[in-house]
Amino acid sequence: MREYLLLTLVTAAVTYLLVPAVRSFALRIGAAPEVRDRDVHTTPTPRLGGLAMFGGMAAGLLFATHLPYVGSALTSKSIGGGQAVTALILAGGLLTLIGFLDDWLGMSAMVKLLGQIAAAGILAYFDVALRWIPLPGNYTISLDDMLRPTLTVLVIVVTINAVNFVDGLDGLAAGIVGIGAMATFAYSIALSWDVMESRINMTAAVCAILIGMCLGFLPHNFNPAKIFMGDTGAMLIGMLLGTSLITITSSFPGSSHTFNRFPLVLPLLLPVSVIVLPLMDLIMAVIRRTSAGMSPFAPDRGHLHHRLLDIGHSHRQSVLIMYAWSFLFASAVVGLALGGVPVIVLILTAVAAVGVLTIMAMPKVRARRSRQTHTRSPHTRKTESIP
Repeated sequence: MREYLLLTLVTAAVTYLLVPAVRSFALRIGAAPEVRDRDVHTTPTPRLGGLAMFGGMAAGLLFATHLPYVGSALTSKSIGGGQAVTALILAGGLLTLIGFLDDWLGMSAMVKLLGQIAAAGILAYFDVALRWIPLPGNYTISLDDMLRPTLTVLVIVVTINAVNFVDGLDGLAAGIVGIGAMATFAYSIALSWDVMESRINMTAAVCAILIGMCLGFLPHNFNPAKIFMGDTGAMLIGMLLGTSLITITSSFPGSSHTFNRFPLVLPLLLPVSVIVLPLMDLIMAVIRRTSAGMSPFAPDRGHLHHRLLDIGHSHRQSVLIMYAWSFLFASAVVGLALGGVPVIVLILTAVAAVGVLTIMAMPKVRARRSRQTHTRSPHTRKTESIP
């Protein structure tokens, strides 16, 4: 555990220290575009924060290889022939380059999609891939040489775009992905107590690095943000989150665990719970845009965070509400693993999350009623003030 903590701290420190230099570079080359109609910020803000995050990731991965326990997992021959670090740096570097060009000069959605597929293909080529799918009843679906890379690319690309779609408010994407990484890290550590498998330890290492990247970037990105991660960072952390979900899902074929009443169902529930908000936002956006005759990648102001702003929440309140949603869903599923809690807890947690949103909205309802009272005629207001 100490090695993971050290890994997180090193990654966070490098990311945090690189941000000011990246911000100056973004301003120098003009990567601070004018405010668009769908944007929620009011002043031009530099992008390219993902460059600092990539620097933190690369530093974390290289540092991890010098740690005895974590390094043995990342260089294990059972994962990418011992070249998992190379695969992650190459795939992350490709996404960072594509994101940099898009944030600076602009790029079509199709070119970005092809780049995402290529990056996911690099991971699949190095066998950092989904090997099997666990099912209830101690069964697994083994993936052949065709399905393994296909499903790996699909999971990575969907996760990248889910994170990219939710990146619309200061600190939102970094916070949600950081929470998801913490949940996956906790689950992987719990699995490592019962199963000795290098892919589980790799999941924990990737999550520790991802947590560090988000923690190091958030002080610069929380409202009011001094810099945005842009597609450069959103695609990068989406790839790492997808990688952690792939490695944890296919860590243990057909095995059972004493600490977990649902050993083979949880690896399927955890990825969904970790990205439930971004995934929900992605699905709703695709349906909304295609039904209106638009491209699924066409920008609009119909995202979940836009709706929270439209009903009267402040920028920070909207972000914190979505943090709460992500934490409740992800922690509920991890709780199933750690405590053997019935699956009904997940449903109750969803209900509780709805309740949290309702309570958060109630002050706004009262404020609107107060404004309606003050906009009545002077005679009415004077009458109501008489004891």
